[in-house]
Amino acid sequence: MFQTEHEFTLPMGYVDAEGNLHREGVMRLATAADEILPLKDGRVQTNEAYFVVILLSRVITRLGSLEQVNPKIVESLYASDLAYLQELYNQVNRNGTATMPAICPKCDHGFEVQMNGLGGS
Repeated sequence: MFQTEHEFTLPMGYVDAEGNLHREGVMRLATAADEILPLKDGRVQTNEAYFVVILLSRVITRLGSLEQVNPKIVESLYASDLAYLQELYNQVNRNGTATMPAICPKCDHGFEVQMNGLGGS
């Protein structure tokens, strides 16, 4: 059986209104609905970058002692934490980082290029 939940530790952490730091969390695998339903959200239709916020709020099932992770919490994360979560999302939902072979047009050296994933990370 494959792993459907992945524990993580945020580089910086979310600080709630009471000043509590939340760094440990769990992200579950995304479903098709997790990637489709945010597209209907008016905030995403107005600003495509908001897709990441809604998507992550759907798949993060735990963050510290918070009862629920919602878009407002994801909005409040430090940029380094958001980037970390985007990369984690891509790794767990794409079975690792997708790469494709490339060749330098000047020297014909072969190398791997990482494909963009969620949020262009």
